[in-house]
Amino acid sequence: MTAVLEGCVAVAHPNIALAKYWGKRARSGNYPAVPSLSVTLDGMMTRTSVAFDPALVADEITLGGSPVRADDRERVLIVLDRVRRAAGISHHAHVESTNDFPTASGLASSASGYAALALAATRAAKLDWTEERVSDLARRGSASAARSIFGGFVELSAGSESGNEDEMLAARAVAPREALDVRVLVCVVTEEKKAMSSREAMAWTAERSPYHAAWLAEAPRIFDTMKVALAAGDVARVGELVERSALAMHASAIAAGVIFVRGVTLDLFARVRALREGGAVAYATADAGPHVKVLVATRDVPSVRAALEAVSGVLRIIEARPGSGARIVSDV
Repeated sequence: MTAVLEGCVAVAHPNIALAKYWGKRARSGNYPAVPSLSVTLDGMMTRTSVAFDPALVADEITLGGSPVRADDRERVLIVLDRVRRAAGISHHAHVESTNDFPTASGLASSASGYAALALAATRAAKLDWTEERVSDLARRGSASAARSIFGGFVELSAGSESGNEDEMLAARAVAPREALDVRVLVCVVTEEKKAMSSREAMAWTAERSPYHAAWLAEAPRIFDTMKVALAAGDVARVGELVERSALAMHASAIAAGVIFVRGVTLDLFARVRALREGGAVAYATADAGPHVKVLVATRDVPSVRAALEAVSGVLRIIEARPGSGARIVSDV
């Protein structure tokens, strides 16, 4: 008889893609079509508990106290089933996850969520996996989650165009959190969930955008150049490329009718540009949502924050710094 396994609690932080990944390989296994470079952020957190229980007749999965949506449940089961196969167990699981920031709104909650899930599930199943293998597992649920396993500045390569779906693809830490003396100001402009998930939007863009091929060609060049600037500690050059990546990604998506930005999003980009003309070191980016994240030299945070708070439509600002990777906080 299989012994009852103890539960485990993990926390993970979202990451903000500086060089964006937007699009997936046309193969099973959830492999990104282009490489990405991100920074993991303290200041926002997902907490997830996993407990395998022989008394359960089905997996019980909640987010913020409510059962997850059907499409999210399917992705969670992809992760849990891989853990069960590796551990040789058949127990269903209790999974409880909470975020201390808006969920499914374009603030990378899937990145922190699946990173925390992957780490908690493997530890609860008594699997002694490396960070790389946990990162590969997290990617199965959300490609960006592979990066949240690690702290500081992290890269995720593009997946190969073909291959077995069990082919490993893990993220890799490329620079410590101290590599750039910056903060990230997360300008929250809505508490609502977005109408279209990132996964759906990527597929829609790939199918319909006349600029998708241009994005696939440009994104790796931005990534390569940004890595060089990061290694040199060049905040301004990294920032220039951060904005270029975001605008190119959104241009490709908008051309397909995928519009995440709002008026306040554009107002914030314009305000950041004006601040930069006034001498501040600040650069804006936006993911699959209307929120704007601003990469700011630490010395300029007070003045930039005050200016962004004054933009109509900004609900609040979360100040974050380059942070730590996913970690276990308790066994329960």
